[in-house]
Amino acid sequence: MSDEDRGKIRNRKWAARLRDFSGLRFGRITPTDIDGFLDFNNKVFIFIEAKYGNSLPPIGQRLALERLCDACEKAGKLSLVIIASHKTPDDTDIDCASIPVAFIRLNRKWRKPHRNLSVREAIEDFLGWSLGWKQ
Repeated sequence: MSDEDRGKIRNRKWAARLRDFSGLRFGRITPTDIDGFLDFNNKVFIFIEAKYGNSLPPIGQRLALERLCDACEKAGKLSLVIIASHKTPDDTDIDCASIPVAFIRLNRKWRKPHRNLSVREAIEDFLGWSLGWKQ
């Protein structure tokens, strides 16, 4: 795979298949998914969840994301959760870099961005703050 193809969907047929987690129910607990995860040299972890329109993650998914982020921070890793909102039509790929950020979780608190940010801009801002560099 060439560098320019990294991050692109390689097999649309497989990516379109739905996963059935109904057999993995434990009381009220069921699996959740995370749309994106970045690991910068085991020092910085970024979790991304994209939602359609103004919808928010269900409470179980929200709790899973915040607990994961908080546990990483407690272990000494800089961590960020990004909840992004998009209105991409069903027949179009979602450009995750450009969709607007609705909420972030940082330092054990949910926050609304203080300005309009795309997912890419939020990550670049966070990396600049946490690692002292920008691309």
